[in-house]
Amino acid sequence: WGLAFISKTQLLITEREGSIKLLDIQRNTLTPVQGAPAVLAKGQGGLMDVAVPPDFTAGDWIYFTFVRAGDGDGVTVLARAKLSSNKLVQWQDLLETRSATGTGYHFGSRIAFDEKGYVYFGVGDRGERPMAQNLSNHVGGVMRLYRDGRVPEDNPFMKRDDVLPEIWSYGHRNPQGMAYDEAQKRLWLIEHGPRGGDEINLVLPGRNYGWPVISYGKEYWGPKAVGEGTHREGMEQPIKQYTPSIAPGSLLLYSGNSFPAWRGNLFAGALKLRHLNRVSLSEDGKAIGEERLLTELGERIRALTQGPQGWLYFSTDSGKIYVIKPVAKS
Repeated sequence: WGLAFISKTQLLITEREGSIKLLDIQRNTLTPVQGAPAVLAKGQGGLMDVAVPPDFTAGDWIYFTFVRAGDGDGVTVLARAKLSSNKLVQWQDLLETRSATGTGYHFGSRIAFDEKGYVYFGVGDRGERPMAQNLSNHVGGVMRLYRDGRVPEDNPFMKRDDVLPEIWSYGHRNPQGMAYDEAQKRLWLIEHGPRGGDEINLVLPGRNYGWPVISYGKEYWGPKAVGEGTHREGMEQPIKQYTPSIAPGSLLLYSGNSFPAWRGNLFAGALKLRHLNRVSLSEDGKAIGEERLLTELGERIRALTQGPQGWLYFSTDSGKIYVIKPVAKS
């Protein structure tokens, strides 16, 4: 479900049912990691993302999102731990979200970091659409915290008693990818729509992204629009929407040197339409081009990460890890 490089040769892998493994890409060995939390692997929940800050060095904190059993059908949790040999130690829950419902749907969740010491993560609408507009819970929200779990004083709703202070933005259906662009100081999010209407959003503080009041998608049970239409004053528009749905599984902003033509592009893994989706952006953050790569693999692409050498690594729901690297010149 999640991929994160913790050294030039070591790739940490999470699997939804709760296991964590360490892949040595030089030796091609896979080592189980002990100390994973107990997760509720039910419905769409389980152990989800793993991520490290851009300034990570060996022995630093590693961040995880997972679903914990509790009220209803589980809640999304942001946590962190350190890796000692092949065991996670000093486990800390940073935020157990207020996101319990009676469904096993739409837990999120990906993690991103900016250059100022903040960590972001998302939670879906948990199968209860109206809750994404209710700021007394974390459902349908993107949260911003300091890396140690403290709530920043300049979060957009800190002065409102009726809003949870961790919320950075809201009105999201089901965040499945998140990427921070350090060069442009922009946070990107890709999320599942219903039948059509997957969205790439530029996430801004305090903004309402509209779900379920506005959407480009249709109901699963018939050709009826969700909500009241595609636009409403005070609600943000996506920079790109996909109809029909590609069912995104991840998001990455490429910043390496191995593929100069791709620098600054967004990449998303597609689950339903089974390809790697590349979106080029203008200086002002508009989507100006799209390419669908690796359709011939026929794989549900789940997670993406950029390796230390600038190569792209991705996982598939069939249990494979792939790497994209430049063709050697003859």
